[in-house]
Amino acid sequence: MSNAPANASVDPAQFVNSLIRTVPDWPQPGVQFRDITPLIGDPKGLRVLIDLLVERYVGMKLDRIAGLDARGFIIGPIVAYELNVGFVPIRKIGKLPYKTVSETYKLEYGESTVEIHEDAVSQGERVVIVDDLIATGGTMLAGKRLLERLGATVVEGAAIIDLPELGGSKLLTESGLPLYTITSFGGH
Repeated sequence: MSNAPANASVDPAQFVNSLIRTVPDWPQPGVQFRDITPLIGDPKGLRVLIDLLVERYVGMKLDRIAGLDARGFIIGPIVAYELNVGFVPIRKIGKLPYKTVSETYKLEYGESTVEIHEDAVSQGERVVIVDDLIATGGTMLAGKRLLERLGATVVEGAAIIDLPELGGSKLLTESGLPLYTITSFGGH
């Protein structure tokens, strides 16, 4: 059951925001974790979220949606299906079974590496990268670099949530990646 407003059609972004739970001090003290599970668990919330993303990209010529491990895997395939394009997983290191290329990056609490299959995209394919949120921007920037190394054109980065105080959206736009986010939260 949702505690969301009854009339979700008035402001879809505000409706989406209302279904995101904040979990204080997780995974470490001082962090305000933005939990999308209530949003994707609510049938109307999931539909509104996907509709916002599909409406954004339905008129664009796209070849693929790339989803970042792990929450980009939840929304990315649904958006790809609705747009009738392929889906590309960008995974944490060691999770893909075929030949990969990798990119290491910094994140809020350390360092990580993501990989993509070397044949995941073709030269010139147009791709949108999706994830649940933009914090420091490291994961999305690493995904962008991987896709570009394989010859794709990254059209835009999309996320449900922007955490602008962490600087990720600024980093990404300064790198030349246009962004689309549905809502934002202050703080960490």
